[in-house]
Amino acid sequence: MSKTYDYVPEPALVKGNHDFSSINSLITDINLRPTPKGWYIAFGLSNLLLFVLLGSIAYLIWEGTGIWGLNQPVGWGWAIINFVWWVGIGHAGTLISAILFLFRQDWRTAINRFAEAMTIFAVMCAGIFPAIHVGRIWVIYWVFPIPNSMAMWPNFNSPLLWDVFAVSTYFTVSLLFWYVGLVPDFATLRDRIKSKFGKMIYGVAALGWRGSNRHWWNYEKAYMILAGLATPLVLSVHTIVSFDFAVSIIPGWHTTIFPPYFVAGAVFSGFAMVLTLMIICRKIYGLEDIMTDDHIEKMNLIILVTGSMVGFAYLMEFFIAWYGQVEYEKAIFIIRATGPYAWAYWIMISCNVLSPQFFWSKKLRRNVTFTFIISIVVNIGMWFERFVITVSSLSTDYLPSSWGYFSPTIWDVLTYVGTFGLFFTFFLLFLRFMPMVAVAEIKGAMPQADPHNYDPETGDYSPQEIEIPEPNKESV
Repeated sequence: MSKTYDYVPEPALVKGNHDFSSINSLITDINLRPTPKGWYIAFGLSNLLLFVLLGSIAYLIWEGTGIWGLNQPVGWGWAIINFVWWVGIGHAGTLISAILFLFRQDWRTAINRFAEAMTIFAVMCAGIFPAIHVGRIWVIYWVFPIPNSMAMWPNFNSPLLWDVFAVSTYFTVSLLFWYVGLVPDFATLRDRIKSKFGKMIYGVAALGWRGSNRHWWNYEKAYMILAGLATPLVLSVHTIVSFDFAVSIIPGWHTTIFPPYFVAGAVFSGFAMVLTLMIICRKIYGLEDIMTDDHIEKMNLIILVTGSMVGFAYLMEFFIAWYGQVEYEKAIFIIRATGPYAWAYWIMISCNVLSPQFFWSKKLRRNVTFTFIISIVVNIGMWFERFVITVSSLSTDYLPSSWGYFSPTIWDVLTYVGTFGLFFTFFLLFLRFMPMVAVAEIKGAMPQADPHNYDPETGDYSPQEIEIPEPNKESV
């Protein structure tokens, strides 16, 4: 005995009447057609900002960190703020690629590739700031556990050293994860490009990929292992970054809520940056069929959840300060909300807590223009969060006689703005020469890849009737 059921597939992740061939053309033609003029203009502007960064770093090395707005007691300024902000930006890429992959969320396939690229370039921008913040950058190798002429060994009790290991591991695993996912798509570009030089370059990058069963088996195994390695890094990296603050005894920093609070904030800001870049790319390159409104809605839901978690953490900070009955802790949170940096605090609250609440509305979650605006607002708010945490606690330390007001200099601003040049220079190169969408993974999530959803006689991809045998009662 068997019963006949209608097989109803999940809603299509790819809109429009696409097959494997049209997906290949839609994505790889971006890399194969002549470079548009707009790309050259954007690349030129990014290079200009990159030279601003290089000039700022050169002048910093020549003059020293005194050119920044650092003073007593604010010994940490924009460098640490920007470091934490850029590391947070890089969190969404690994979460989208690794965690959603392990949870078999196929909707990630449209956005995981450039989210991974964003992670790598953001971590590169983040890594600059601790290196130049040390002052004597020419002896930065002292932080690494390698033999040197001073017969020194790094201080493993320092949370700044923990950052070295955490960020370098995160960067390495993210880079490997990104490259492994690119291998089948490099082979697609190798087979489609006309240039002999291009065939050679993409052929080397594809590592001899031919799409055989053995190649796919090795690829999926390697991808799964790297996803498993990358998943704990999503939690560990920003947890360790939070230890830069939490292991100190500065009021407002010495709290156990910092690790989960920083992780939620990193995912929050990272998803906002992915949305910003995704909305621009889908519009310019005509990828609305792949990066659909459904993807935007799902990402907005994650922003809503993580934004609410961040808001809850803000409330808990006040509660812990009050409940702990430590006068210094209570004072610092009151000063944050009412003191000289109250303007920054309320910008942070408005951007991070209030703005995501609009996404309770399904209509606004699917509104592309509104989402684009909120994604920028969120990242502005997250930068101010790092500013408030760093500067307000240092500027109002235990002794009122040592209190001071921090003001950045033009070199603080130029160094920060210059990192956008580094980020977008690499990001534009990525868009030009590599597939911004995972071609192989997109095709694997299409109805044509589902054997239950294909009729070989008619070539129809509509729901088919399938027979499911009833269980044998005697065997049960």
